[in-house]
Amino acid sequence: MTPAPLAARLRVAGGPLFFPVTAYGPDGSLDLDVYRAHVRRGVEAGAAAVFACCGTGEFHALTPEEFEAAVRAAVDETAGRVPVVAGAGYGTALAVRYALRARAAGADGLLALPPYLVVAAQEGLLRHYREVAAATDLPVIVYQRDNAVFTPPTVVELARTEGIVGLKDGLGDLDLMQRIISAVRTETPGDFLYFNGLPTAEQTQLAYRSLGVDLYSSAVFCFAPEIALAFHGALADGDDRTVHRLLDGFYRPFVELRAQGRGYAVSLVKAGVRLRGLEVGEVRPPLHEPGEDHVKQLARVIERGYALLEEETA
Repeated sequence: MTPAPLAARLRVAGGPLFFPVTAYGPDGSLDLDVYRAHVRRGVEAGAAAVFACCGTGEFHALTPEEFEAAVRAAVDETAGRVPVVAGAGYGTALAVRYALRARAAGADGLLALPPYLVVAAQEGLLRHYREVAAATDLPVIVYQRDNAVFTPPTVVELARTEGIVGLKDGLGDLDLMQRIISAVRTETPGDFLYFNGLPTAEQTQLAYRSLGVDLYSSAVFCFAPEIALAFHGALADGDDRTVHRLLDGFYRPFVELRAQGRGYAVSLVKAGVRLRGLEVGEVRPPLHEPGEDHVKQLARVIERGYALLEEETA
């Protein structure tokens, strides 16, 4: 798939962007059967795209062979119904290798994760992402967070780079995002995609929407797709009452629980998937599982979220 079709499909996304967890068996090995079921359920529930083996999917914990197998499984299960975007990260050489594996597995695009460990200057970051983009014909979305934070002029150069179609923001600096969007809008031709990539992005999506950023990742969709879809639909329809009820009654309690443990942006989501009946296994180290009390709290938060939906339709 060339850059324009992927960008066009994401621009008119009619549902949340789905970042599936990666399933492991009791012995910790990759469980592709359960992973396929997870992806299939998400697509059937109304996901607009599948972002396979990214942050929620524990990209950092996968071998290259496991990564390619999982991306291929996601491509098979979607069967072209929605695009599949695969993660690619580490240093430049390895990021290129992951990009090539994603291309071989049939992915429609790449989410370029921050480079490993180093804090690089803008010139080095620009060179890194340009080399990743040049490695394949897959469209690339660059993920801004942690040690990959860009100035507006750098994003202008990224937007001018063939194959780079968007920026996912996991930093949360709205002043910087406004300046980036303004600079790209005034200095480059064509459209450039922006995504809210903060953990539990629904919590901040009202603010991002005011900047014109309508696309966002939804980890909640992994374990409570009906809640994620209800929020997405209410936001699109301007139904502030439903948006605020879900924020106050479900998303804020979930975010406050997520803040009680490091790595809970992944492990708590995976626990939620298990609570909803799909045995996707535990997270791999260095992440750790939520404590029993936190899992019980999560079950109550999910129950409350679904109760809110029932009240809306009563």
